[in-house]
Amino acid sequence: MHKTLQPAEWERPKGYANGIATTGGETIYTAGMVGWNAEGQFPGRDFVKQVRQTLENIISVLQEANAGPEHLVRMTWYITDKQAYLDNLAGVGQAYRDVIGKNYPTMAVVQVVALMEDDAMVEIEAIAVK
Repeated sequence: MHKTLQPAEWERPKGYANGIATTGGETIYTAGMVGWNAEGQFPGRDFVKQVRQTLENIISVLQEANAGPEHLVRMTWYITDKQAYLDNLAGVGQAYRDVIGKNYPTMAVVQVVALMEDDAMVEIEAIAVK
């Protein structure tokens, strides 16, 4: 359903794709997901735990459309603290691999002043094509 676009002369990116082309299929859009559980509670102010829960929430929404992480084509991450992201790259990478696997959609990470949920440190929107 989708093809990764990688110019031959470019260095391969780590953890994301430069481009993806899709044909046919059903497109699934998630809202901005945050790192709270089903009861709306955050795992504290732990950046990696919030990232893991956010990714798990995305997968839960995709499953409602009988889709999985292999169908992801786009993710936009909104973070409130660039340094927290950089300081936790190993943990973020492990959480990503544990939940999303070796699926690398196009991505952008943007630092924002705040998110709508005061305790949220990360919010991620996702697009998948099944």
